[in-house]
Amino acid sequence: MTVENSADDADQIRDTLTQSGLQLNFSWINTAQELRKALRTSVWDIVLSNTNVPQLKADEILQLLMDYGHDVPLIVVSEQEDEEAAITLMEKGACDYVAKKNLKRLVPIVRRSLRAAENSRRINITQVALQKSEARFRAITTNLPGVVFQFLLTPDQNESFPYVSNASETLLGLSPHMLMSNATLFSRLILPEDKKNYERLLQISAEKLSTLNWEGRIQVKGDSDIKWISLRATPKMAADGGILWGGIMINITRNKLAEREIAHSREQLVELSSYLQKVKEHERARIAREIHDDIGGTLTAIKCELVPCMDLTPRHSDFYQKKATIIESLVDHVIDSTRRISMDLRPGILDFGIVAAVQWQAKEFSRRTNISCHVSCDEEEILLDADLSVAIFRLFQEILTNISKHAQATDVWVSLTEAEEKIAMEVQDNGCGISTQDMKKQDSYGIRGMHERCQQLKGSFRISSESGKGTKVSILIPIQEMQPTYTDESMDVPDLRSGYKADQLSLMTINNRRKQ
Repeated sequence: MTVENSADDADQIRDTLTQSGLQLNFSWINTAQELRKALRTSVWDIVLSNTNVPQLKADEILQLLMDYGHDVPLIVVSEQEDEEAAITLMEKGACDYVAKKNLKRLVPIVRRSLRAAENSRRINITQVALQKSEARFRAITTNLPGVVFQFLLTPDQNESFPYVSNASETLLGLSPHMLMSNATLFSRLILPEDKKNYERLLQISAEKLSTLNWEGRIQVKGDSDIKWISLRATPKMAADGGILWGGIMINITRNKLAEREIAHSREQLVELSSYLQKVKEHERARIAREIHDDIGGTLTAIKCELVPCMDLTPRHSDFYQKKATIIESLVDHVIDSTRRISMDLRPGILDFGIVAAVQWQAKEFSRRTNISCHVSCDEEEILLDADLSVAIFRLFQEILTNISKHAQATDVWVSLTEAEEKIAMEVQDNGCGISTQDMKKQDSYGIRGMHERCQQLKGSFRISSESGKGTKVSILIPIQEMQPTYTDESMDVPDLRSGYKADQLSLMTINNRRKQ
């Protein structure tokens, strides 16, 4: 586009440029209105302007180009050489100054201006793309759950952080500026026992250009808590021969604490399993001793009493009457022993429901320990799965055992309720209470066993206690979706329930015969 007084002057400029081989989309204007229209409707590569156009001066053209946001070079084509005017215009933003009597200079100036304009456009495009890329990068690093960084190790072993994201303030307690100013601040955060491993892995990564993977503990200045961080970075050779790592640091404290908690829980489960196995073996040994010593001894005595009765020696009837009385007494003893062993393995009262079983156990506990035990239940019966009834009954037995051993209580209150398809049991005593340290002791297998049993039943187990004000144990277990759990019936012992009922019938028959 050219700004000229006359069409002839404009044609002369166009012919000069065309003859040089330039392909033109040429337009001639000479008023400000025409220039505004041209700038609105088209994109121009160069503006050529005469300094003597009455209605449109070079100053106005430069201003209009700025107003419309066009970064277009302006070349002044003057009818006379005026060095001062040229300097003034070029200071204001003109690209160059050419006299009409020397139009041959116009062609190389135009070519150079076009190249410069193209380079300027490319630089602008690159800068815009770079700004967008940097904005995206900052948006990503800001939302990442960790610190994005670059770490440089120079050939003379100097360390620096060329870049650190803003998350360093939260994770490390150090601003990006502080880390970039003094890289040693990071290594000072690492605990001494983990620092050697960090330095060793950093050296291996530098020597082999392998990925740096390190997990360790840091302690932020002024913070009592210790943090676990995971650092992962990829190295590459820098231009000066150093090594540049780019990577990310993430807070993994929760993961590490969870891992430790899982490991601790596994250790506790192993200990509990071992303890339960020992209890099972001791119980088997006890039952075996009772069967051998009590029942077996009594049956042997019966046999000894029967042997004299089986020979052919004539004897008086009183002899046989005495033997029958002795044998009857021995049989009664066997029946009592069988019933006692059966009750220890599984109380027959459980066949009448959990409410009756709890009430019976409370009475037995009061009779055995002289501790008053009061049971409260809104329902006469709560229908439960057999496995769940046994589990709740064993939990109740274990709670009463702990009370008799440790609580020093005189009264116990038991509440058993059913609501919203869950069964809740609360046992409160007025004893000395239990401390948190006692509940967490390694050998607290009773509490640990009750807790694990409730977890297997998808329920909850909670103990609350105040020193001198007693202890309250709360158990809440869903009635639906019950899963089999370990109970005393899982031990390899015979099921004596049917035998126990048969013995009861036999005893009733003997008593009836006596009466007859």
